[in-house]
Amino acid sequence: MTTKPTAKKFRIKRTARRPAPQPEAPQKPPQGDPAPTPQAKAKPSKENKKPAKGSVTAELDAIRAEGLTDRQLRMARRVAHKNDLTPTSDLDAVRLLRQKGIDPFQRSNMLELVVPKTANEPGDGKPDAKTGRIQLPQTTPSTKHTLPSTERLSPADQRSKQISDIQRDITRRRRRKMGLLLARLAFFVFLPTFVAGWYYYTIATPMFSTKSEFLILQADGAGGGGFGGLLSGTQFATATDSIAVQGFLTSKAAMLKLDEEHGFKTHFTQPEIDPIQRLTEDASNEDTYKVYKKNVKVGYDPTEGMIRMEIIAADPQVSAIFSEALIGFAEARINSLSAKKRDDQMSEARAGFQEADQERRSAQEALVNLQLQGDTLDPQAVIVGLRAQINQVELQLLEKDLQLAALLDNIRPNQSRVDGVQGDVRRLNTQLSALNARMTDASQGENSLAQLNVRIQLAQADLATRDMLLQSALQQMEQTRVEANRQVRYLTVSVEPVPSQEPSYPRKFENTLVAFLVFAGVYLMVSLTASILREQVTS
Repeated sequence: MTTKPTAKKFRIKRTARRPAPQPEAPQKPPQGDPAPTPQAKAKPSKENKKPAKGSVTAELDAIRAEGLTDRQLRMARRVAHKNDLTPTSDLDAVRLLRQKGIDPFQRSNMLELVVPKTANEPGDGKPDAKTGRIQLPQTTPSTKHTLPSTERLSPADQRSKQISDIQRDITRRRRRKMGLLLARLAFFVFLPTFVAGWYYYTIATPMFSTKSEFLILQADGAGGGGFGGLLSGTQFATATDSIAVQGFLTSKAAMLKLDEEHGFKTHFTQPEIDPIQRLTEDASNEDTYKVYKKNVKVGYDPTEGMIRMEIIAADPQVSAIFSEALIGFAEARINSLSAKKRDDQMSEARAGFQEADQERRSAQEALVNLQLQGDTLDPQAVIVGLRAQINQVELQLLEKDLQLAALLDNIRPNQSRVDGVQGDVRRLNTQLSALNARMTDASQGENSLAQLNVRIQLAQADLATRDMLLQSALQQMEQTRVEANRQVRYLTVSVEPVPSQEPSYPRKFENTLVAFLVFAGVYLMVSLTASILREQVTS
């Protein structure tokens, strides 16, 4: 009673690979075949065993008692349809396949679901051309010794022996799979990692790095008013200049200038450098620029406004020289950027001042020419003088007229006195006529003193305006000069480049570990992909 559960458990465990053995019944040899030998009658081989004949219901109950999984039953139905069988259920498919001598749970039968049949496919009663496996039971050859053993084991010992065989088979398969896994890991992961580590530890040329830090400052008092004044004195005021310098130091122009002045390409074509890091003799600028970007690292920290630079070379002194040269290039670039802006502002201010000065000089020359044209420096004063003389002569003439009238009012005027007064009146009239003639000539005509006076006044007003414009241009030029001085940028080196005494690259352990992780990751991805594809094929 105690052995039944064990036997049942054993049968359930065996169903994953092949069906449990069915009770056998002796059968008669087919007609036409030679009679079996006594040895064959005594102990028939496993190949001569056939499923016991009984009712279909009993066979289905026996198959149901085996505890087959749903996946195995679906697989059995697919194999049955593949072999042109018409089962009524999944259990009936297992029964029909077993009657035909086909194990639906073998791996070859699973693959036959996706592989087309060949002319000599297993399951048609003929041996497989590749494996030689026979699907149908065959007669036992007469040459084999099939006598029963004198030592019979009890059912419990037989089950224990079969369980041990299964465990040994599972262990052997696990060991074989583990060995194959280790072989794949050794070939695809450990061997490439070993080659990478061997390169980093024995072949790679040691490289020395020189680090330096510098920042760009703005002139004191720069920024002006408004929002720009709030940013003055902070790292944001020179952020654009710092980014421009970073881009220049990592550009091909800086590489060509460094190669022209200090022989960057010549240094990396030395035979002492290993072939992987060495440049060829006829390397192009693009290949040299790849090495330049790999060995010149420039970073900008926007929170601090600091530019950090690291130069890698095969010699520490050469690395320091390259670092100092690039810092000089950066300083020259900063000066050129700010100088161009200052020159543009100052050139416009100078042009305005020169134009105002030239116009003021032209106005002054026009005034002088007008003054020389009338032979007098002040025509207005001449006209005023003439008017004063006319007024004075008219007053004298009026007095003489009154004196003459007083003399003529006498009954017996003194003729001599009358003649004298009349002579004075006549002379005053002559003088007044002359003065009026001069006044008329000065106030009429194109060359009159009045016209000349108006032109001179206009020229003086124009000169005064030009003086004001010249003064304004001078003030603007001075203000522009002050603003241009505020646009000056200064490059300050906070960490000077110092040659290192020990190599910094390659980082042997870190690089080897990274290579191992890369190879392991690639192998894992390929293995997962292959497993998924294999599962899709077999399901």
